[in-house]
Amino acid sequence: MGPLSDLSVLIGEALTQWLQLRWSDLRFAQSTAAIALGVVLLAVPLLLLLARGRRRQAARRLALPAVLPVMHGSAASPLRHAAFVLFVLGVPFFALAFADPRVTAVRGETSQEGRRIAMLIDASGSMVLPFQAPSLRPVMDRAFYTAVAAAERFVRLRMDGNHRDVMGVIEFGNEAFVVTPFTTDHENVVLSLTLIGEPRAWNRFNVFGTTIVQGIDQGLQLFRAFDVLRASGNMMVIFSDGNDGETTFRGRTLDDMMAEARDRDIPIHMVRIGLDKRLGDVIWDTLWKPMVERSGGRFYAAFDENTLVRAITDIDRAATGRIAVRHYATAVPAFQGYALMALALWLTAALLKLTVPYFRTFP
Repeated sequence: MGPLSDLSVLIGEALTQWLQLRWSDLRFAQSTAAIALGVVLLAVPLLLLLARGRRRQAARRLALPAVLPVMHGSAASPLRHAAFVLFVLGVPFFALAFADPRVTAVRGETSQEGRRIAMLIDASGSMVLPFQAPSLRPVMDRAFYTAVAAAERFVRLRMDGNHRDVMGVIEFGNEAFVVTPFTTDHENVVLSLTLIGEPRAWNRFNVFGTTIVQGIDQGLQLFRAFDVLRASGNMMVIFSDGNDGETTFRGRTLDDMMAEARDRDIPIHMVRIGLDKRLGDVIWDTLWKPMVERSGGRFYAAFDENTLVRAITDIDRAATGRIAVRHYATAVPAFQGYALMALALWLTAALLKLTVPYFRTFP
């Protein structure tokens, strides 16, 4: 009785875990093969049924005694197909088990000093204007390369301060792209900035319009994708020349985005880069300054190297606090429950077929 009791316990645990699974948590490693297998398993009995129907049509007709009107079919006659129905019901469960479903289990959640920072780099065509910042050592004295060098300096400041930040990089023009998702590997973030700061890489960036609001939306989407939109310690830093007055994107207004950032406690700091362009010299300063301040962040008009470095340093000093970080285990197989359901349905169908002649009708 020992092995049987152990088996029943294992089956009970597998079914309990299966009932607790959420479909949105599952990832299927063999989905294509499972779909093909399911189609084949369902097609075989249907093809046999079709072939049987054709044989009946081709069979010679026999004279049978007339069926009296008082003789009615049994209401329970459809039950003879129960074995076939159970077999068909087991096919989707078997296909799902064959698809190798996996679920990522959370090991735990810890709190650590640092911030979760999304850095947005403006790569639009207007960033080609000159900007000298020799201490930052940009690839060229252009606003874009200076913005990349400033972002790298900011990352270095965070590393030197022993902050355990989670950082991501977004590059935008009139489209926005996640270059580096959130990561604690700061060297990888620096490498990503170096790569997008290569002249050949920027030349291949062929969306040279400016839509800052799209970059902000992409930043919020990045927080949402990592399920940390409601977490504490989030912030954005935008490096841009601010030459854009677009206030809507895909039906969402800039006001809505800033209100969401404020509600979610995501301050948005904007470093507006423009050589010799003080606050108010860029027409859109009057738009972006109150907007980013509404989110809880600050607006910096970097008109030379000194103001740019001071802006980076100021943001670094303001970026204090703690963040919650989830630690994940490897993907855990979740096929057992589906396999057990398929096995139970098919064993029941086989038992009905083999022990009760009434259920031997096919289909």
